[in-house]
Amino acid sequence: MSFVAGVVLRLGDPKIGKHLLRDEGEVVVDEVTHHWFAYLRPGAEAVLATLLLVASWFVAVEVAWFFIIVAVGLLGHAAWGGLAVLRDRFVITNMRVFRVHGVLSQSLATMPLSRILDISVKKPLHGRILGFGHFCFESAAQEQGLRDIRYVGRPDDRDLAIQRVVQRSGLRGPRVPN
Repeated sequence: MSFVAGVVLRLGDPKIGKHLLRDEGEVVVDEVTHHWFAYLRPGAEAVLATLLLVASWFVAVEVAWFFIIVAVGLLGHAAWGGLAVLRDRFVITNMRVFRVHGVLSQSLATMPLSRILDISVKKPLHGRILGFGHFCFESAAQEQGLRDIRYVGRPDDRDLAIQRVVQRSGLRGPRVPN
Protein backbone atom coordinates (compact mmCIF):
# COMPACT_ATOMS: atom_id res chain seq x y z
CA MET A 1 0.00 0.00 0.00
CA SER A 2 1.33 3.42 -0.88
CA PHE A 3 2.00 6.15 1.67
CA VAL A 4 -0.83 8.34 0.32
CA ALA A 5 -3.35 5.47 0.48
CA GLY A 6 -2.29 4.76 4.07
CA VAL A 7 -2.75 8.39 5.08
CA VAL A 8 -6.19 8.55 3.43
CA LEU A 9 -7.27 5.34 5.17
CA ARG A 10 -6.03 6.62 8.54
CA LEU A 11 -7.72 10.01 8.12
CA GLY A 12 -10.90 8.42 6.77
CA ASP A 13 -11.38 5.97 9.64
CA PRO A 14 -13.86 7.40 12.18
CA LYS A 15 -12.87 4.66 14.69
CA ILE A 16 -16.36 3.36 15.41
CA GLY A 17 -14.99 0.65 17.70
CA LYS A 18 -14.53 3.13 20.51
CA HIS A 19 -18.30 3.82 20.49
CA LEU A 20 -19.31 0.18 20.99
CA LEU A 21 -20.51 -1.19 24.32
CA ARG A 22 -18.30 -4.26 24.13
CA ASP A 23 -18.70 -5.18 27.80
CA GLU A 24 -22.49 -5.29 27.21
CA GLY A 25 -22.07 -7.63 24.24
CA GLU A 26 -22.66 -5.09 21.47
CA VAL A 27 -21.40 -6.23 18.08
CA VAL A 28 -21.48 -4.56 14.67
CA VAL A 29 -23.98 -6.09 12.27
CA ASP A 30 -23.26 -3.69 9.39
CA GLU A 31 -21.06 -0.63 8.93
CA VAL A 32 -22.48 1.44 6.10
CA THR A 33 -20.28 3.77 4.10
CA HIS A 34 -21.67 6.07 1.44
CA HIS A 35 -22.33 4.90 -2.09
CA TRP A 36 -19.78 6.07 -4.68
CA PHE A 37 -22.37 8.55 -6.00
CA ALA A 38 -21.81 10.69 -2.88
CA TYR A 39 -18.23 11.33 -4.08
CA LEU A 40 -19.39 12.77 -7.40
CA ARG A 41 -19.39 16.44 -6.32
CA PRO A 42 -15.93 16.37 -4.67
CA GLY A 43 -14.65 14.47 -7.72
CA ALA A 44 -16.12 17.02 -10.14
CA GLU A 45 -14.54 19.84 -8.11
CA ALA A 46 -11.14 18.11 -8.29
CA VAL A 47 -11.47 17.66 -12.07
CA LEU A 48 -12.43 21.33 -12.48
CA ALA A 49 -9.45 22.38 -10.33
CA THR A 50 -7.14 20.26 -12.48
CA LEU A 51 -8.54 21.84 -15.63
CA LEU A 52 -7.96 25.31 -14.16
CA LEU A 53 -4.35 24.38 -13.32
CA VAL A 54 -3.79 23.15 -16.88
CA ALA A 55 -5.46 26.27 -18.28
CA SER A 56 -3.15 28.47 -16.21
CA TRP A 57 -0.26 27.33 -18.42
CA PHE A 58 -1.92 28.76 -21.52
CA VAL A 59 -2.96 32.22 -20.33
CA ALA A 60 -1.05 35.37 -19.50
CA VAL A 61 0.83 35.44 -16.21
CA GLU A 62 -1.40 38.26 -14.98
CA VAL A 63 -4.42 35.91 -15.22
CA ALA A 64 -2.69 32.61 -14.39
CA TRP A 65 -2.25 33.45 -10.71
CA PHE A 66 -6.04 33.83 -10.38
CA PHE A 67 -6.60 30.41 -12.00
CA ILE A 68 -4.06 28.85 -9.64
CA ILE A 69 -5.59 30.39 -6.51
CA VAL A 70 -9.09 29.26 -7.53
CA ALA A 71 -7.77 25.78 -8.39
CA VAL A 72 -6.03 25.42 -5.02
CA GLY A 73 -9.20 26.56 -3.24
CA LEU A 74 -11.29 24.09 -5.26
CA LEU A 75 -8.85 21.25 -4.56
CA GLY A 76 -8.98 22.03 -0.84
CA HIS A 77 -12.78 22.09 -0.90
CA ALA A 78 -12.89 18.83 -2.88
CA ALA A 79 -10.50 17.13 -0.44
CA TRP A 80 -12.52 18.35 2.54
CA GLY A 81 -15.79 17.19 0.95
CA GLY A 82 -14.36 13.80 0.04
CA LEU A 83 -12.98 13.32 3.54
CA ALA A 84 -16.34 14.32 5.06
CA VAL A 85 -18.10 11.68 2.95
CA LEU A 86 -15.45 9.08 3.79
CA ARG A 87 -15.72 9.69 7.55
CA ASP A 88 -19.54 9.59 7.60
CA ARG A 89 -20.55 6.11 8.81
CA PHE A 90 -23.89 4.61 9.69
CA VAL A 91 -23.58 1.58 11.95
CA ILE A 92 -26.11 -1.13 12.73
CA THR A 93 -25.41 -3.13 15.88
CA ASN A 94 -27.35 -5.76 17.75
CA MET A 95 -28.48 -3.08 20.26
CA ARG A 96 -28.83 0.20 18.36
CA VAL A 97 -28.12 2.16 15.22
CA PHE A 98 -25.76 5.11 15.24
CA ARG A 99 -24.10 7.56 12.90
CA VAL A 100 -20.62 9.00 13.28
CA HIS A 101 -19.62 11.92 11.08
CA GLY A 102 -17.35 14.94 10.99
CA VAL A 103 -13.81 15.77 9.92
CA LEU A 104 -12.20 17.84 12.68
CA SER A 105 -14.99 17.61 15.21
CA GLN A 106 -16.92 14.36 15.37
CA SER A 107 -20.67 14.02 15.94
CA LEU A 108 -22.38 10.89 17.19
CA ALA A 109 -26.12 10.29 16.94
CA THR A 110 -27.50 7.07 18.35
CA MET A 111 -30.90 5.42 18.58
CA PRO A 112 -31.74 2.23 20.47
CA LEU A 113 -33.58 -0.37 18.41
CA SER A 114 -36.60 -0.04 20.71
CA ARG A 115 -37.08 3.61 19.65
CA ILE A 116 -37.24 2.95 15.92
CA LEU A 117 -40.89 3.26 14.95
CA ASP A 118 -40.62 3.47 11.19
CA ILE A 119 -37.93 3.38 8.51
CA SER A 120 -38.66 4.90 5.12
CA VAL A 121 -36.39 3.99 2.23
CA LYS A 122 -36.47 6.55 -0.56
CA LYS A 123 -34.98 5.53 -3.89
CA PRO A 124 -34.96 8.22 -6.56
CA LEU A 125 -34.86 7.06 -10.17
CA HIS A 126 -31.11 7.52 -10.54
CA GLY A 127 -30.66 5.81 -7.16
CA ARG A 128 -32.65 2.81 -8.32
CA ILE A 129 -30.50 2.60 -11.45
CA LEU A 130 -27.19 3.03 -9.60
CA GLY A 131 -28.10 1.05 -6.47
CA PHE A 132 -28.48 3.60 -3.68
CA GLY A 133 -31.21 5.18 -1.60
CA HIS A 134 -31.86 7.36 1.42
CA PHE A 135 -33.09 6.26 4.86
CA CYS A 136 -35.51 8.32 6.91
CA PHE A 137 -35.94 7.16 10.52
CA GLU A 138 -39.03 8.03 12.52
CA SER A 139 -38.94 7.72 16.29
CA ALA A 140 -40.84 9.01 19.28
CA ALA A 141 -38.48 11.99 19.44
CA GLN A 142 -39.19 14.23 16.46
CA GLU A 143 -35.73 15.76 16.06
CA GLN A 144 -32.68 13.56 16.19
CA GLY A 145 -29.38 13.25 14.36
CA LEU A 146 -30.42 10.01 12.71
CA ARG A 147 -33.44 11.27 10.80
CA ASP A 148 -31.91 11.23 7.30
CA ILE A 149 -29.09 8.98 6.12
CA ARG A 150 -28.32 9.74 2.48
CA TYR A 151 -26.58 7.75 -0.27
CA VAL A 152 -26.87 4.31 1.31
CA GLY A 153 -25.71 1.55 -1.02
CA ARG A 154 -27.96 -1.52 -1.31
CA PRO A 155 -30.73 0.15 0.75
CA ASP A 156 -33.09 -2.82 0.60
CA ASP A 157 -30.44 -5.15 2.05
CA ARG A 158 -29.63 -2.63 4.80
CA ASP A 159 -33.33 -2.20 5.62
CA LEU A 160 -33.71 -5.98 5.91
CA ALA A 161 -30.63 -6.13 8.15
CA ILE A 162 -32.17 -3.57 10.51
CA GLN A 163 -35.52 -5.37 10.50
CA ARG A 164 -33.76 -8.68 11.16
CA VAL A 165 -31.84 -7.24 14.14
CA VAL A 166 -35.00 -5.68 15.57
CA GLN A 167 -36.85 -8.99 15.18
CA ARG A 168 -34.04 -11.02 16.78
CA SER A 169 -33.91 -8.65 19.73
CA GLY A 170 -37.55 -9.50 20.48
CA LEU A 171 -38.78 -5.90 20.31
CA ARG A 172 -41.54 -6.61 17.79
CA GLY A 173 -43.02 -9.66 19.47
CA PRO A 174 -42.48 -13.33 18.72
CA ARG A 175 -42.29 -14.63 15.19
CA VAL A 176 -45.42 -16.39 14.06
CA PRO A 177 -44.64 -19.52 12.00
CA ASN A 178 -46.50 -19.91 8.71
